[in-house]
This record gives sequence, structure tokens and C-alpha cells, in this order.
Amino acid sequence: MSHHTETLVIGAGPAGLTAAYLLSKEGRPVTVLERDPAQVGGISRTVSHDGYLFDIGGHRFFSKSKAVVDLWDEILPNDFIERPRLSRIFYKGRYYAYPLRAFEALKNLGLIESAACVASYAYARIRPVKDPKTFHEWVRNQFGERLFSIFFKTYTEKVWGMSCDAISADWAAQRIKGLDLASAIVDGVTRSLGLRRRRQADGPVIKTLIESFRYPRRGPGMMWEAAAQKTRANGGKVLLDRGVERLTYEPRTGIWTVTARRGDGSLETHTARNLISSAPIRELVDAIRPTPLSIFNARALKYRDFLTVALIAKAREDFPDNWIYIHDPSVLVGRVQNFRSWSPEMVPDETRTCLGLEYFCFEGDGLWTAPDEELVALAKREIAQIGLVAEDDVVDACVVRQPKAYPVYDEDYKSHVATIRRDLERAFPSLHLVGRNGMHKYNNQDHAMMTAMLTVKNIVAGARIYDTWCVNEDAEYTEAGVSGAETALASERLVPRRVA
Repeated sequence: MSHHTETLVIGAGPAGLTAAYLLSKEGRPVTVLERDPAQVGGISRTVSHDGYLFDIGGHRFFSKSKAVVDLWDEILPNDFIERPRLSRIFYKGRYYAYPLRAFEALKNLGLIESAACVASYAYARIRPVKDPKTFHEWVRNQFGERLFSIFFKTYTEKVWGMSCDAISADWAAQRIKGLDLASAIVDGVTRSLGLRRRRQADGPVIKTLIESFRYPRRGPGMMWEAAAQKTRANGGKVLLDRGVERLTYEPRTGIWTVTARRGDGSLETHTARNLISSAPIRELVDAIRPTPLSIFNARALKYRDFLTVALIAKAREDFPDNWIYIHDPSVLVGRVQNFRSWSPEMVPDETRTCLGLEYFCFEGDGLWTAPDEELVALAKREIAQIGLVAEDDVVDACVVRQPKAYPVYDEDYKSHVATIRRDLERAFPSLHLVGRNGMHKYNNQDHAMMTAMLTVKNIVAGARIYDTWCVNEDAEYTEAGVSGAETALASERLVPRRVA
């Protein structure tokens, strides 16, 4: 039996559900196919373990797009709480506030090391690498070689599993654009002197330096469960346990035929006039028949996976950080989440703490395939080595693996994506790519939503009046305040209309 709809959406993450909800609001028939058998939300879901809730990666809710902020409030009107943003760096047995506080960093590094860092930065400004191509070159230009080696190299190579000389400068430009040592020192001094809040009133700040954010009281999954529920209430369908296996397009009729497999092995067929995909590009292209010419480019795209080991322990000493970046090379863990600091409702027992240790890996490598008990033992050893929790205080644990968490920005990714995009747009005019993996762009949640919001405008208009690939492309998208609503930019300013 075949199921027909006007628009079929692959993936029930933030981008897919944003598109489905907005189309259903317009009264347009829409169906979402999600591979997960139990949950929507993708990497933005909330996992529950014996009443303890934890976030996969940490998802702050702030945006400078008023349209995104308004949509969050529309979908989840009464469940946001305001949380202070607090994070630190752990390096060689010491903690550094992040963003840096000038006097604290000076004390921890020592006068000689601090002077060497400033001198290294001055040299980099005098003799910059022209047209930096790699992450190493970009950060060296902005912070100097010495600070690059202390605060960027180890952590970045943990995250990506590759040399900083093999990572494209695009990733640095997108994630930390506008921040260099000079601005960090100015910001650090104002923080150290308590002048930070006064300065915020004068204008927007770099997104790396924001001090507060909103968060659903029981994790980001609340947002996407509500979006799925409201989509269904509007007449749309959100179907779980459907892994897409085959896609075909008939140019004469403009109809897509999609074959999905359920967990029990049975197959379903869906037809649609429009297809929105938030699935990884590599998987999407591999499923299209006949196989597109860009299949080899798609197969060359890489992804970084990660797993979270959640440790539930006796709360002898609480700490206020949302997360701690682990730059120390003596441990494998890359970041530690403190779920109570995201929301008190995430940890139901006041005598307990719940910490999420994040390990970055590739699907199929030693970490990914290690038994859960080995991963828990590793996490217990490393959390004790860092000094946050004693091994004997851990009373329970849970392991969650997240495939394709991050699209890899290697030196060839941009040309591969450009080739795939040209190929698909030429052959499939009603195929729309959205979201982080759907576009192979390291987008934040709000950027992923924006690509979906503009895609819906294009579908309703019957023409591609917005170029969704421009979202976050200028890399100067900044955040301010609790959610950015006070200084929000219209989506038309963030994403210019396509000009012939």
C-alpha cells in the first residue's frame, strides 16, 4: 500500500520538525519519516534513565532571529527557564573560566607564560599567514601560536580525530568569528572588574561571550516532542521507526517515491510532490535511484560521532558550570556536562549529581565498539583524575552513542558539497536539503530551524525565493542577551533573497 502526501520530510530533528510544523499550520499535507523507533529530536532529543534526564551535546536556546525565538515561544510557551551560561577549561590540573578572565588566566599561566603568549600574538599580527586555509593557520592568526597550542590544539583534535592542519579554516571562522586575543583580553578585564553587564547594554557581544540563555525545564526534547504533537494536531503525520532505503523521482509527474523499512523488516511506500531531507547527505545520495553522478563526492564526506557516559553520583560538592572543556591531553574525555546546571529538573534527587562525559570518536572505532561497562569504568577513572567526582561516589551510569553528530570540515568538503548541490538541484527541483547533516554545515539549532523555515516559504510560494545555503554563511552571526529577541534581526536580513 502506498501513502501519498504533498510534502515528505526525512528526519524528525529540529530542521525536519520545524518544516513539518509550519507546513501543517498552513494546512499543507505533510508526513515525517524518522528512523528512531521511540523518540523525535535527533541530536536535540532528551534521554531519560531512571528519571534522570540528559541532553545529547548541550543545546542552549538563544538566537538573534526574532522569527526563531517567536517559533520557540509558540511551540513551547510555558516551559522555558532562564539559565546562566557558565563554562570552564580544564588544562594541566587547573581550571580557567571560559571566556577567559584576564587576571585568573595570568595567575594560572604565570607571568612568564602569559608574556610569551602576548609576544606570540603580537608576532602573529605582524606576520600573519596570508589567506589561511587550515584551522591551525586561522587560530594562529587570531591568537598566536602559543595560545593555539595551549587552548585550541588538544581539544580540537579530540573533537575531530584529525590534525588541526587537516581541518578547514571554515570551521574556525564559523564558530569563533569576531573573537581574537585582543577582544578576549578586553572582555576578560571587564569581567574581572565586574564591568561586564554595564558593557552589554552598549551593544551586541560576540556569541562566544554570551552570559545567559533559555532552556526547556526538562531538556530540549520537550521542544521537539511538542512540535511533533502540534504537527499531528494540525493534521500532519510524524511516523517513527521508518528508515529510508530508496528514493526515486519521476520527472514527468514530479512525484517522489520513497521506500522505508520498519524495525520489524516490513517495507512501506510513500509518494510526495516535495521532498525535504535532513538526513546526512552521504546517506541521502546513496539511497537515490538511479544513482546520481555525485555519489563519489557524497561518499567522500566525513562525519564525527560521539558517545556520552552519564554518571550518577553522590553530590558531595556541586559546581555551577553547564559544561567543562577538557583540554588536558592526559585524559580521553573531551567535555563534561553538568546536567543540574542546565536545569534542576534534569536531576530528580537533590543528593545526587549527574555528569555527562563526552567522548568523540568515529563509528566503528575502539571507543565506539567498546562494551558499556568498559566505557563506564573509563569515565569513572577520568572524572576522578579531573577531580570532579570520586570513583566510589558513582552509583549508576548510562551510555548513549550518537552517530554522525558533526559534519567534518576537511580540506575537500566544500568542493564535494558544491558538486553534490549542483547535481541535485539540476536533477531534482523539488528536493530541499535542510539542517546540519542535511546540508553538511555545522549549524546551530536555530540555524537549522531557519533553513527549514525558509524552505517552507519556498514550497508555499512554489519557487525558490530564498537561498537557504546563505544561513550562517557570512560567519558573523552574533548572539546577545537571554535569547537575542531584544536585538533580533529579521530572517530576510540573515538570508538574502536569491538574485538571478
